[in-house]
Amino acid sequence: MVSIDEVARHAGVSTATVSRALSGRGHVSDSTRARVESAAKSLGYVVSSSASSLASGRTRNIGVLVPFLDRWFFSTVLSGTASALMRRGYDITLYNLTADREQRRSVFETFLRRQRVDGVIAISIELGDEETERLRELDLPVIAIGGPNPRLSTLTVDDVAVARLATEHLVTLGHHDIAHIGASPEFDIDFHIPTHRRQGFEQALADAGIPARPSLYEPADFTIEGGFRAAKQLLGRPGERPTAIFAASDEMAIGALLAARELGYRVPEDLSVVGIDGHELGEFFRLTTVDQFPLGQGERAADAILDELEAKDAGTPNGLPGEEPRRLPFELIVRGTTARLDH
Repeated sequence: MVSIDEVARHAGVSTATVSRALSGRGHVSDSTRARVESAAKSLGYVVSSSASSLASGRTRNIGVLVPFLDRWFFSTVLSGTASALMRRGYDITLYNLTADREQRRSVFETFLRRQRVDGVIAISIELGDEETERLRELDLPVIAIGGPNPRLSTLTVDDVAVARLATEHLVTLGHHDIAHIGASPEFDIDFHIPTHRRQGFEQALADAGIPARPSLYEPADFTIEGGFRAAKQLLGRPGERPTAIFAASDEMAIGALLAARELGYRVPEDLSVVGIDGHELGEFFRLTTVDQFPLGQGERAADAILDELEAKDAGTPNGLPGEEPRRLPFELIVRGTTARLDH
């Protein structure tokens, strides 16, 4: 195994300089850092995580809390987080935070208190007051995606505005009979995102002078199958078939497209469909969507947590709890599933 002494000799510097250059802590000129990194790479030297932790007080490891691992949105945000952290030389420890109270208590009172992480990122998880307090007691930077949580630094998408944008797009195309596929109460958890998206939908209708009709609402579970079933219900009701569907997620919108196809409706000639997310299958289905850039959300969270770590090291805390949530971007992407209503 190559030692730090060999890297130092090869680069013509001291072992202390090698340590500073490879850990990112302490001043080293760019030319010296490049020389050390080149020497380490050519010799196949890998920094010992335990030695680095002892020397720097850092584990170079970030804890990530996520509610689902098998849902596209969460796995995509997680992928963005992991990629950005790896580029900066950090590992991640993943905690799948379910609704089980004992499991959650173990994460907050045991696992996170073992001092194995330098910071924590919570992905779209609504934390209780006690859980938030446990995180703050760690005295580590914490970034929450979703929020807002007034006691933590948060990155959040305005879900009301996102839904308004999607609905306004349908209204400007001349649609008045617009159905909405949202969520049933058991899926309306963690920041009540489905409720906010329904509020945005109804606000956009009200602004256009269009009454919201309960008969044009159908709950689902944010899956393709759930959207398929909900759309079949909406499209199968006699006398009040919608000319457009706004689904609260791209996966449900894709399900609606498949249901329309099975029932013999043409999209967008007979039915326009719009979703939210920016799903990777959206391009394939030519789905009009409001992209909330989930990969970018993960990257922004990783950058934010590392910025806070650097600010903490410099004695200038960054992103203090209680500040206004930092808004995440979103954008309407018009493709082939929406069109002007042909009267």
